[in-house]
Amino acid sequence: MYSNIVCAIDGSDLSTKAFTHAIALAGKLGAKLTAVTVTEPSIIIAPGAEMMMVDTSSILEELDKAKAESAKGVLEDATKLASAAGITLATQHLPDLPAAEGIIKQAKTIGADLIVMGSHGRRGLGRLLLGSQAAEVLAHAEIPVLIIK
Repeated sequence: MYSNIVCAIDGSDLSTKAFTHAIALAGKLGAKLTAVTVTEPSIIIAPGAEMMMVDTSSILEELDKAKAESAKGVLEDATKLASAAGITLATQHLPDLPAAEGIIKQAKTIGADLIVMGSHGRRGLGRLLLGSQAAEVLAHAEIPVLIIK
């Protein structure tokens, strides 16, 4: 049925639930499993910024460094979960992309035949129906998408 699964993770409880489901599915199907985490570009918005002369490069560097460390931790935790279940896991961090774009890009890159993800990420916990990134993946993916809630 599915032989190459990509699972989007961000460290939230719901993405961990989706990842646990992906591990079980990969185990039952003997499928390859890749965990992908995507960090969006860092931007700084300041009212009246057009009037200021501030070098923001060091601030943006620190933001990017913090996001890379967070992504590394998320992927390390995923590797431990997969290993405990006897699943060999490939991992990928895609920086500086919108989440949905990165998830779809990674699925295409590895030739995935299924995307697994939570219905909401860290930012979408207050939404009633479907998180914006999950909705984007559903709208634009060319392969099946399994949404876990």
